[in-house]
Amino acid sequence: MMTTPSLTPRSGRPSPPYVGARRRAAWLSLGLAAAVGAAGCTAEPTPSPTLVVTPSAAPTASGSPAKPTLTPEPPLSLAFPEAVDPRQISVTVTPEVAVDGGGVITVTVTSTADAMIDEFVLRWPTELLQTIFLAPSVPDPDLVREGGGNLVVPWTKWVIGPGEQGEPDGTTSLGYGPLEAGATLTIPLYVTRLAPGPTSFDLQLLAGESILALPDGQPAELRVEVP
Repeated sequence: MMTTPSLTPRSGRPSPPYVGARRRAAWLSLGLAAAVGAAGCTAEPTPSPTLVVTPSAAPTASGSPAKPTLTPEPPLSLAFPEAVDPRQISVTVTPEVAVDGGGVITVTVTSTADAMIDEFVLRWPTELLQTIFLAPSVPDPDLVREGGGNLVVPWTKWVIGPGEQGEPDGTTSLGYGPLEAGATLTIPLYVTRLAPGPTSFDLQLLAGESILALPDGQPAELRVEVP
């Protein structure tokens, strides 16, 4: 489209009447000539480019798909029991063991279940004996002598598996009888060091042969670190 230039009077003075008429006639002539020229020329439409889509080749596998890598279990681990008890307990484990000697690991358990646990059990790998020995008590010299009195213990079983009540091979199970709903049980495990160096092991908390649950719903198994 043609744009008509604006005419601005110089120095603000008005143009004479004939000047405006001549200029209007000249612009009309130019416009008519442009219209005739446009009518006489027929523009050939430019064809739009055609987009050709070439399908990509399917990726070829350079080898067989990678298999997921399984993280090996750490030493002194325990397999989960097949039976699960959804009742929940809260537990803390406090090791107080000298780097070059013995000590005690205190396990404090509180039942948050609504029903009594008939038999509460601690379990750890028997292979732990290669480094440390765990016992629920220490020998009392007054009891081992002749006539020293009756031995009264708080635990109900101390079994190196396989056991008669289904205790698995390779495990040591320490039973403490019933645990009332809402009750707290404090269990000392006395440590005798048999080899130098730190160690860590799995500790499971069970109702009989069924693993209990922690407050977050996970199986009641802890990893205990001994310096």
